[in-house]
Amino acid sequence: MLTRQPYRGLVRKLVLAFDVGTTYSGVSYAILDPGEVPKTLGVNRYPAQEHVGGDCKIPSIIYYDQQGRPKAFGAEALQEQIIEQAEDEQWIKLEWWKLHLRPKYLAASHIADDDIQPLPAGKAAIEVLADFIRYLYQCSCKYIEDSHGPSLWKSLEGRIEFVLTHPNGWEGPQQNQIRAAAAFAGLIPNTQEGQSRVHLLTEGEASLHFCVTRILASDVLSRTPIAAPLDADDDPADPGSQGVVIVDAGGGTIDLSAYSVQLSPTSFEEIAPAECRLQGSVLVTRRAHALLRKKLAGSKFGTPEMLRQITDVFDKTTKLRVRNAEDPQYIKFGTMRDKDPQYDIRSGQLRLTGRSVTELFEPSIKDIIDAFQKQQQASTVPIKSVFLVGGFAASEWLFTSLRRYFEPLNIELCRPDSHVNKAVADGAVSYHVDSLVSSRVAKFTYGTECSVPYDSTNPEHRARQKNVYRGPSGMLAVPKGFGPILIRGTRVGEEQTFEEAFVIRRSTMDACEIVEVDITAYRGSLTKPDWTDTEPGKYILTPFVDELIRYIKDKFTTLCNVRADTSKLARKLSPKRSKDGITYYAIDVKIILLFGLTELKAQVSWIEEGSEVRTPAVVVYDDTQ
Repeated sequence: MLTRQPYRGLVRKLVLAFDVGTTYSGVSYAILDPGEVPKTLGVNRYPAQEHVGGDCKIPSIIYYDQQGRPKAFGAEALQEQIIEQAEDEQWIKLEWWKLHLRPKYLAASHIADDDIQPLPAGKAAIEVLADFIRYLYQCSCKYIEDSHGPSLWKSLEGRIEFVLTHPNGWEGPQQNQIRAAAAFAGLIPNTQEGQSRVHLLTEGEASLHFCVTRILASDVLSRTPIAAPLDADDDPADPGSQGVVIVDAGGGTIDLSAYSVQLSPTSFEEIAPAECRLQGSVLVTRRAHALLRKKLAGSKFGTPEMLRQITDVFDKTTKLRVRNAEDPQYIKFGTMRDKDPQYDIRSGQLRLTGRSVTELFEPSIKDIIDAFQKQQQASTVPIKSVFLVGGFAASEWLFTSLRRYFEPLNIELCRPDSHVNKAVADGAVSYHVDSLVSSRVAKFTYGTECSVPYDSTNPEHRARQKNVYRGPSGMLAVPKGFGPILIRGTRVGEEQTFEEAFVIRRSTMDACEIVEVDITAYRGSLTKPDWTDTEPGKYILTPFVDELIRYIKDKFTTLCNVRADTSKLARKLSPKRSKDGITYYAIDVKIILLFGLTELKAQVSWIEEGSEVRTPAVVVYDDTQ
């Protein structure tokens, strides 16, 4: 078990970690007292759910009225009087709303926007997130006041550090939305100082910290010698190292994160790009609903209301306890009088074949194995242990199926038996207090689209001759070049920077006062592409030119726009003249990116009077991605 060190800060603080899940959400916290060893605690009482243990979470459910005002949250939304009032006043019940925030690029042919309940008219997903975060914050306030006294909360209210988690596949645009939601919810003022108290973290990394603090370091991995930590530039191919994969199986997503381990002192380095699959437990339930609708078609139990009821019982019972494909499975949804032998319903129970139930899990299991194999292939460190956490980990069939896959590979699959559904919230607190991960791996190749000086001897340039243009300086240039900044799979330390030099030419001095550069994420198969208008693929014939354009566009996506104020530099520029006598201005700058943190940070630098000048850059995301 991790030996936590005393808090070294000078003033008392409070850490609040929010795990907003697709199906359930929870909050953990720690009071940071100078010189004291922090303890991870949980918010274990919520309205209408006061008598639950240390694994307390609430359903991620919200009722809105017809005007878009929130009326009930969490366990309160399941109370009979609330359900009755909701029906009478035609409130809108939202479940699985978190999936509206998912990145558009994330592979999910099995789920579309139409499959998720639409948001209330005029209500954006970010507003729903803000409403739910505000509710969690209010519940946390009351719980901490009740547990530690109102004076403690009052003294710490302005010194709260917030950790908000998100799936591995959520990127900059989604992180931007989470930050905005935190401000909308009133957790912080929407200022630079306020936002500095918000820390974003992947659910996979949070789950790693949970496993370390609870079981991992003292149990499985301690039985195998671990090599010394690797420097960011070293090759991790060390026969003494071993890897561990954390599988966080949640309601909406399944996140896989792979790390190499050192136990003394405890530190971890990511060894493969994180994986995220939209195949969480709600997708099993969704497939079950489709199975039941087909099986009960024509029966009096096939109405939408009965299907919802039967599916809900399946979700809470049958889905968790199915252990094999041979035994029949039952959904007990009614009373002794509910029967229809023609549809396998007797004494209020629906009988299903074991095979039909276990098949509902197959897409999720297949995606976990596929994601694991990708990480195993990308890692040069042998993976010896896999930890299964999250609410979906409670499924016996999921655990049994994965163990059947891993055992022949001599990989140990472990499922902690203590509060695994609070793994993300508890781990997020540990991340802020312990910070065990020293390097992370680039998921994609990042760079910029740029123009390249035309070279008539280069066949690639000649092939693009019709697109060649003359820039402000009079030089011929070829557009659609790609300048890589960070190559996919590169291990990046937290303080490591990546730079790309640019010569920016503008027709006027005023146009040089702001530098804007789009950062592109390349998601294709090449390690280091040279151009943004070509990509290996199946669309190679001219009749499929539209498909080719769409295919390439999906591989090169704008990650963000980096903006910096260069007005001080612009005022010192001297005009230049091209060969054609045209006046222009040129500035030499470097875009500096820090990819090793849990969020992308950027700077812009230039040389002034022989010294480097650096200025913070603003990272702007397109929230529609």
